[in-house]
Amino acid sequence: MMRLGFNMVAIALGVGLSASSVVAEHTTQRKLVAPVRGDAAIEHTAPDTKVGAKEVVTKIRVKNVSNGPIAGFRIAEDWFKGNEALSGDMYRHPRPLQVGEVIEITLTVPRARVAGARNRYQFSHANGDIKPTTVKSLELPKPDPTKPTM
Repeated sequence: MMRLGFNMVAIALGVGLSASSVVAEHTTQRKLVAPVRGDAAIEHTAPDTKVGAKEVVTKIRVKNVSNGPIAGFRIAEDWFKGNEALSGDMYRHPRPLQVGEVIEITLTVPRARVAGARNRYQFSHANGDIKPTTVKSLELPKPDPTKPTM
């Protein structure tokens, strides 16, 4: 009889401790925010294209100025020679682009493929269209020295 009472007390204590750790974990979690649906707005710098010996490298900085995160943000660089479409490069952001977040995108294409061609950029996201606005400059955030880098 004594053993049954001891087991019941041990089970109740274990359940109480595990419930308190779940409650503590729940309060420290981030709040999920619904991504933008329909048109999203971004600001971007003019593409900085450098022609190297073997490849053409383009850098663009992008900032989310919408009222919510942009899920599935994508930029595609298309190249054309006359009316013929040539393949280019594409970048897809691996996580939702947060409000006010600035990222730098690098697109590369072999130089031999696009010699004498012109290019075009298309912005899109998972839930609609992107309304881009060109700005003179965007500052990248400074890395936080207290956070470990991956």
